[in-house]
Amino acid sequence: MNNNYLTDTHFHLDLDDDIDNILENARKEGVRNFIISGCDLKGIEEGIKIINKYENIYLTIGIHPDEINDFNDITISYLEKLILENEKIIGIGEIGLDYYHNKENKESQKRIFKLQLDLSQKLDLPVVIHSRDAFLDTYNILKEYDLKGTIHCFSGSLECAKMYIDLGYLLGIGGVSTYKNTNLTSVLKEIDLNHIVFETDSPYLTPEPIRTEVNEPKNVSIICDNLCQIKNKTREEVIKITTNNVINNYNRLK
Repeated sequence: MNNNYLTDTHFHLDLDDDIDNILENARKEGVRNFIISGCDLKGIEEGIKIINKYENIYLTIGIHPDEINDFNDITISYLEKLILENEKIIGIGEIGLDYYHNKENKESQKRIFKLQLDLSQKLDLPVVIHSRDAFLDTYNILKEYDLKGTIHCFSGSLECAKMYIDLGYLLGIGGVSTYKNTNLTSVLKEIDLNHIVFETDSPYLTPEPIRTEVNEPKNVSIICDNLCQIKNKTREEVIKITTNNVINNYNRLK
C-alpha cells in the first residue's frame, strides 16, 4: 500500500457494479488503495472474488448487527477458514451493535459481537466497529479486549472520540464530516491526524456538495480536502499520515 495515495478504508462493492469504472474514477482523484467491507455472507463471497481479481483491493469480513440472521453455529469457523485461506482478508468487520434499527435483539447482538471479537483476538486481526445508538454497550464490550481497529462512520462527541482513541482505535471519517449540520468539524479540530482514517461507506453517505449523487471511493478526495481545511494542513501531509495509519493498523499490509 502506497502512502502517497488516498485510501478508502470502508466501502461496499458488488459484482454487479461497474468495478473497472469505479476504480478508474477513484484513481483519477488520487485514491489508489481500497478496503471493501463484507458484512453479510453474500457480500463476503462477492468480496473475495473481487480481491482475487484486482490489485490494491483488500477485504474485511464479518456479520453486521443488522444481518445476524446470517449467523449460525458454524459461522465463526467459516469466517476463520476464509481468513486463513486468503491473506488479502485483512480484518474482521463490519461488526458491532445497532439499536437504531433493532432494539428487541440486543442480547443476541452483543453475543454475536463478542464471538467475532474473540475471533479477532485469536487471529490477531483488527476490527471494524459499527455502533449506532449503542455507544456505552459498544465501549464497555471493547474495553474487555486488547484489540485495535476502526470506529466506522464516527460521528460522536469529542468525549466519545477520546474514549475510543484511549482504547487504541482509529476514527473512520467519511462524508458526514462535510455536512453543514455536523458536529464533527469542532471534534476534528481537536483530534490528532494520527487517529484518523478516511472512508466513504459508498454507495451511501455521499459528501457535500454532491449529496444527490451515488457515492463512490473517488469521493475520499472531497473528504480529505475538507479535513485539510479543518486542520489547516496540506493535502500531501494528510494523505501520508492517514494512509500510514491504515498500514499500521492492518498487520497483513506490513
